[in-house]
Parts: sequence; structure tokens; C-alpha cells
Amino acid sequence: MLLSLEPRGQQSRLMLWCSPLLAALLTLGCGSLLFIALGHEPLHTLHTLLIAPVSDLYGVSELLVKALPILLCALGLAVAYQARIWNIGAEGQLLLGALAGSALAVNIIDMHSSWALVLILFTGTVAGAAWAGLTAWLRTRFNANEILTSIMLNYIALNLLLFCVHGPLKDPAGYNFPESAMFGDASRLPLLMEDGRVHAGVYFALLALVAVWVLLQKSFVGFQIKVLGLDKRAAGFVGFREKRLIWFVLLISGGLAGLAGVCEVTGPIGQLVPQVSPGYGYAAITVAFLGRLNPIGILFSSLLMALLYIGGESAQMTLNLPQAITQLFQGMMLFFLLACDVLILYRPRLKLRWGRHASSPAVTAGAL
Repeated sequence: MLLSLEPRGQQSRLMLWCSPLLAALLTLGCGSLLFIALGHEPLHTLHTLLIAPVSDLYGVSELLVKALPILLCALGLAVAYQARIWNIGAEGQLLLGALAGSALAVNIIDMHSSWALVLILFTGTVAGAAWAGLTAWLRTRFNANEILTSIMLNYIALNLLLFCVHGPLKDPAGYNFPESAMFGDASRLPLLMEDGRVHAGVYFALLALVAVWVLLQKSFVGFQIKVLGLDKRAAGFVGFREKRLIWFVLLISGGLAGLAGVCEVTGPIGQLVPQVSPGYGYAAITVAFLGRLNPIGILFSSLLMALLYIGGESAQMTLNLPQAITQLFQGMMLFFLLACDVLILYRPRLKLRWGRHASSPAVTAGAL
């Protein structure tokens, strides 16, 4: 007996959009079973994980702070994934953006310059795009798989950041801690409220959201990106330049990830530290697919992912749950989303295999 998957004749567009909701519900159900196994009351634990962190204005501001880098990275990944260019390097591009912006902030820029913040943000964005450009060059020049090259560049970026915070960018007055000096006020993003850490980077995220939506839905370049993703040969037949589009989507993806990184160091952190990102670039991959590569869907899924981050920290402090609970929920959500998509796109069928000595209809007919 074999289980096979057959493509469905007609896909349900409604079910494709409802599968993220179903995946979230399945994640909550399995998470409840996990909490019971750990000896915690599931409703109270879910309340601590998902509701208590945003029960006041400060919690909402923390949600926006966490969602901002995830949203920027996921929007860039959505552009690349529409072209079926599987950029897994948003984490490294984010780290390079933070590193380049920090190097400019603590060494070159006049702390009282009115253009300091603009140049720092621009440098971080360009650094992220340049790091993604390495993946684009390897893909277009040597046909190297972008999944492998981009994920390996993540580790190079991380170790480069660690070298800088332990070496040339280390604060000489920082009591030997691996961190840079604090940025000046002219190099910091202004806060939007007194009782929270939400900053002006939210405006960049909203601007990127609108820009990506217009690019993908209303522009001819966006149409070319989608055609390249659907059928590379068809795109070549009508004259769309594949290499140019690969460079374009990877530079956009890396630039937005770099902007996310430099917004982190100029916003809530205020300096370069090894823990710039707890995995925002990797979480953005789940967010992009959870949002169906649609900017509006990505906005809501990034808020959900940010809630898991701050909820995981709250559950760790109040319920003594392990820190890995956030990554566990992320993994379950991605697994159930992929499982739901498979069942929506394909129909499972059971096939019976005849044994070696079993009589089949053909054998019986021949015998007669």
C-alpha cells in the first residue's frame, strides 16, 4: 500500500488564504499539548504568551519594535521569492547593515551633524544590498545555488561582526565588554512616544510596505518578476532579462534587510552589540510564506511573529519556560503551514500494490 499525492484539478483560492489561519490554530493546539506535558495549565500559559505582553501601551510599543526588523526583512524576501530566488541570507544582510552603520556612527560621523543619521541609514542599507550582491554575482556568474551561498554568507557576516565588536569597534571605555560606544543623539532615531521604545523606523517600514506593494502589484517590473518566478523559459522568450532581474530582487531584498539592521542599532539598542538580531532574518522567511508573499499579509504575520518573541520572553521570566519556546512555535507554524499547503494543492491517494504471487486480473484472463 502506497500513499501518493496527485495535483488537484482546481485550487481553492479561499483555502490558500485560510491555510495560514489553520496553521496558527494547529500550532496553538500542539503548543497546548506541549504545555500540559511540561506541567503548565495551557490556557494560562497561552494568555501569558500571547495576550499579557500586549495588555498595555508599553507592550504594544515593544510589539512594534520587534515587528519592524522582521517586517522589513520579510518584505525584501517576498520580492525575491516572487521570482523564485530563494534568498536565505537576510540574517547576514541585516548584520552587515548594522555593522556598516555602526562603523560610520562611532568613527567617522560628527556626532552633532544634522546629516549624521541620514548617512548612517544610507550606509547600512547599501551594505545590506552589497552583501546580497555577492549572492547575485555568484548566481549569475557561476550559476551557484543562492540557497547555499546566501546561508553561508550569514556565518561570515556574523563572525565579521563579532571580530569588529571584539576589536576595532570595541568601546575602550566599555569595561572590556564586546560592544561599541553609545551613539550620539544625532545618530539615533527619534522616539515616537515617551513611555515606550517605538521609534521613527516605523515610518520606514510603512514606506517599504507601500513601495513593495506598488512594485509587485502595479509595476511592469513586478510583472516581470512574477513571470520569471512562474516560468523562466517563458520570461526569456518574451525578452525579460533573467540576470538583471536576479540582481534587482536580491539588491532590494538585501537593502531592506540592511535597513532593518541599521534601524536596530540607531533605534532601541543605540550601539553595536553581538546580539543585534535574535534571528530576525530567519524568522522573516516564515513570515514571508505565512503572509503569502503579499505585503498586507506579511504585515499581520510579522506582528504575530513579534508577539511570539515578546511572549516567549515573558513566559521565560514568569513561568520559567525554556528560551527555545519561541523557536519551537516558529518551527511548528512553518511545518503546519507547509502541511496545509500540500493538502490544498495535492490530493492524497492510497494505491494498492499486488504481491508477487497474487493473481491480478490480467493474469487471470490469460489463464482462461
